[in-house]
Amino acid sequence: MSRAMVVDDSRAMRLLLARTLTASGFSVVQFAGAQEGLEALRSEGAGVQIVLVDWNMPGMDGLQFVKHVRAQAELAGVKLMMVTTETEIEQMARALEAGADEYIMKPFTTEAMQEKLRLLGVLT
Repeated sequence: MSRAMVVDDSRAMRLLLARTLTASGFSVVQFAGAQEGLEALRSEGAGVQIVLVDWNMPGMDGLQFVKHVRAQAELAGVKLMMVTTETEIEQMARALEAGADEYIMKPFTTEAMQEKLRLLGVLT
């Protein structure tokens, strides 16, 4: 079974994303903060195919999380999707330049999320 990670400070959003991923065939781990998600990814990164990360979180934000993951050569194969309320094209460009593989804006539909997962090659 494919593994996914959700990093979001909103419990409701973590549950929604986890439900979508589980229905798509993923085993899901969840973290409320970017720092704890990063530590878990470093210790078990080889088994995680995709990380859905919120941009706006206290402490380390999603953009910093993406930069930290991309600085780790052993995590190069992990796909990163920014899941955020940031709707400005400049913000999307910043996330992609930092190393995010995909970007989806809240609110989104299950179908839109699944299409993004297919584009990333983690869902058939």
